[in-house]
Amino acid sequence: MKDSLKPKMHFWQIWNMCFGFFGIQYGFGLQQANLSPIFRYHGAAEHELPILWLAGPVTGLLIQPLIGVISDGTWTRFGRRKPFFFMGALVGSIAVMFMPYVPELWMVVGLFWILDAAMNTAMEPYRALVGDKVNQQQRPLAYALQLFMVAGGQMLAGLMPLIMIAFGVSIETDGKEIPEIVKYSFVVGVVVILVSTVWSFYTTDELPPEDMEAFRANQQHTSIAHVFKELWSALLEMPKSLKAIWWVKLATWFALPMMWQYLALSIARHVYNAPTPDSPGFVEGTAQVGMAFTVMNVTTIVMALVIVRFVKYLGDANTYALFLLIGGVGFLSMQLTTDLTMTFVCMSLVGVGWAAIMTIPFIITADVTPAARVGVYMGLLNAMICLPQILEMFTIGFFYDSLLGSDPRNALALSGLLFVVGAALALRIKSKPDHLINQEVSQ
Repeated sequence: MKDSLKPKMHFWQIWNMCFGFFGIQYGFGLQQANLSPIFRYHGAAEHELPILWLAGPVTGLLIQPLIGVISDGTWTRFGRRKPFFFMGALVGSIAVMFMPYVPELWMVVGLFWILDAAMNTAMEPYRALVGDKVNQQQRPLAYALQLFMVAGGQMLAGLMPLIMIAFGVSIETDGKEIPEIVKYSFVVGVVVILVSTVWSFYTTDELPPEDMEAFRANQQHTSIAHVFKELWSALLEMPKSLKAIWWVKLATWFALPMMWQYLALSIARHVYNAPTPDSPGFVEGTAQVGMAFTVMNVTTIVMALVIVRFVKYLGDANTYALFLLIGGVGFLSMQLTTDLTMTFVCMSLVGVGWAAIMTIPFIITADVTPAARVGVYMGLLNAMICLPQILEMFTIGFFYDSLLGSDPRNALALSGLLFVVGAALALRIKSKPDHLINQEVSQ
């Protein structure tokens, strides 16, 4: 449906639509805060961690563009996007339920693949749903609310082990057994994922295709071959703005996995002097990563309230660049401290960069892509984050012990340098549809 025909939505309608993202991001937050320590409890070495994280980007690369195309051509009595994010959340909650209880590393990795496949199935249609329902004037608000849900879900997931400690749940471990505080955090995750997703499913209606008869006729001719043909066509016709965003994502999304893989271990080693799972203080140290991510996400929530104003006065590209530069400074500053409070301060700066990463590309994409291809381009945009992550996960293990000195904090410094590079690349983005850019060039 054209933007001019989309009705203006009330704030709580947008809120209800975005609320399911809270649960999806709780699932991602559980991974970010707990997966590396879980791998270490099962005997994985630090240089092996990146390759064990491979499920996330691979499933995202394979699933999100396909789900984008398929959902673009789908209409059911439940809507276009809702069936996908509901089923993804349901399967993901099952994986969350069992992940901390299985006894072997290969089982954890297998459930991780299932969880990320499910979460990616849910996430892309959620992004596209905003493009479907919200007109151009309200999109910055809608994506800001999604950012709020991202931050809130990840924040609750990260804090949950510390909340469990406050309620007296055991932190005991022999270096191989996963502590109860982690196990219970995953149990809570099942409830959060299901409740938030069901809420959005039942409170949000989708806009049907303008010409249902033509849509149904086209739907009958849709096949797997058509899906891949549409993906290839979309790649060839990708707007210039999205091509420029790709280079920013190459830098920033090579950097971000290192934060999730090594921040908990860096805090344990440099703040608690606990380099291994059997070191005194390792459980407490790795649990503090939840507070670090909370600080980051609180900053992200604050920036969600003001990022629309920055975009208005600075423009999309300049806001993107400025926020990424601040995030890079946060990562690099961690080299200067072993104090927990100062580490949290550094993470607040990282949160500024994260706010831009989670909003600006989607605002630009919704503005420059044709309505009929919102789903496929949202899927391709999410797929862009997968290739650099795969590259990181295949390469870091080769130079972690040499170039990075077997020190998780050095991996965070590399993340900071890459954020600075990403900030420079963001200045090349032109956030207008191609036909308007071409008109300006010809004038």
